[in-house]
Amino acid sequence: MAAVVLAATRLLRGSGSWGCSRLRFGPPAYRRFSSGGAYPNIPLSSPLPGVPKPVFATVDGQEKFETKVTTLDNGLRVASQNKFGQFCTVGRSRYEAKYLSGIAHFLEKLAFSSTARFDSKDEILLTLEKHGGICDCQTSRDTTMYAVSADSKGLDTVVALLADVVLQPRLTDEEVEMTRMAVQFELEDLNLRPDPEPLLTEMIHEAAYRENTVGLHRFCPTENVAKINREVLHSYLRNYYTPDRMVLAGVGVEHEHLVDCARKYLLGVQPAWGSAEAVDIDRSVAQYTGGIAKLERDMSNVSLGPTPIPELTHIMVGLESCSFLEEDFIPFAVLNMMMGGGGSFSAGGPGKGMFSRLYLNVLNRHHWMYNATSYHHSYEDTGLLCIHASADPRQVREMVEIITKEFILMGGTVDTVELERAKTQLTSMLMMNLESRPVIFEDVGRQVLATRSRKLPHELCTLIRNVKPEDVKRVASKMLRGKPAVAALGDLTDLPTYEHIQTALSSKDGRLPRTYRLFR
Repeated sequence: MAAVVLAATRLLRGSGSWGCSRLRFGPPAYRRFSSGGAYPNIPLSSPLPGVPKPVFATVDGQEKFETKVTTLDNGLRVASQNKFGQFCTVGRSRYEAKYLSGIAHFLEKLAFSSTARFDSKDEILLTLEKHGGICDCQTSRDTTMYAVSADSKGLDTVVALLADVVLQPRLTDEEVEMTRMAVQFELEDLNLRPDPEPLLTEMIHEAAYRENTVGLHRFCPTENVAKINREVLHSYLRNYYTPDRMVLAGVGVEHEHLVDCARKYLLGVQPAWGSAEAVDIDRSVAQYTGGIAKLERDMSNVSLGPTPIPELTHIMVGLESCSFLEEDFIPFAVLNMMMGGGGSFSAGGPGKGMFSRLYLNVLNRHHWMYNATSYHHSYEDTGLLCIHASADPRQVREMVEIITKEFILMGGTVDTVELERAKTQLTSMLMMNLESRPVIFEDVGRQVLATRSRKLPHELCTLIRNVKPEDVKRVASKMLRGKPAVAALGDLTDLPTYEHIQTALSSKDGRLPRTYRLFR
């Protein structure tokens, strides 16, 4: 309402003839609500006289926003979150483990293809269309999610469809071959796109967890594309698509109705790969190794045209943090928010992190750096906090030293104002994200899959508020005692050695060892 009144005020004060003529007809109505009108002494924080008192929606009791969880006889967990609205989001989550690297990438592309009941993906989409529904499948390093959003009246149809898609896929030779072509195209696109962040994320995990668990490629390696066929997929599904590794999560649905649908369509179902017991399950825990992954590449022609992107070298340096199940996860999340950062062109406006350390200490002081961003990747048994930076190839050494100095400063004094700002920003981001149904669904699925329960938003906000400066300093100091993981992409002529980076991160000031050259 304030915005409308303000717009009217500006219009009536315009210099045109229309604006002047309007001012002649008695006292303008807008003055009654302006700060200099009928109520000159009322502050903006107080309600205006005569304005009706707002009525807010209330929740009757704690049970309205708790996440309910029921475990079926076969071990499958059914979780639901009450949320007002017409649409519901239902899906599955499951663990990922090593088998043949790249299978999850294939399964993501094969999702919602032909099944025992549906002859093609078109039939599935037409069925969902009757209930205003859409579907999607996404894989991360430790979870695969099949998601459907549809009218809540079609819950029975949605669960039946999901059960068919997950347990009864046909995986025909034609579908597998088409998927092989799609995967090959995506791998080529990954190596050609101007944005290096997805490739650097792959590389930093490869360096941090050498050939184990989350260190395996999320994208199918080129050498495995031709090896994956129907038999390999069925073998993998037999071992890992088991009820005890699955969660059926629903948002905006009645819990008992969801449980009834799960019993009807997911209890005692014979999957397409048979009922033989899983025999080759990888239960290994992530082993952080540290190390370096380098990829020399000519980035001078990454974008053509009248205003091409300048040639850049991209560096990512990371250290082991903790899993999302540990108490230190929240202090690490606050530390990551405190570091913040972004691109040199992304600053501007409130809420953009202009007062984060990587903006104040790096981007604002070193105009030649194109990017400095902090990331925190956290999994069920490990975590990784890293900083991504980009600059001209001739300034790589100086850029790496700036990053190592920022890591060292993490273990130093924490200013109370910057800590409170980071905590407020983290809380705001958490609550804003949880306004979206798909995000709530993903949060319910992941938490119930890992812990068999779910921490509610107000519990997380309390944990964030309780983070103290000594907590951030403690987790940062502990992190700095580990070996670094380094990923480097582009012209690496001036890249410091891994040993020098490790030495800088174990020093007091983060400086790289001095090097002397006879010839330059």
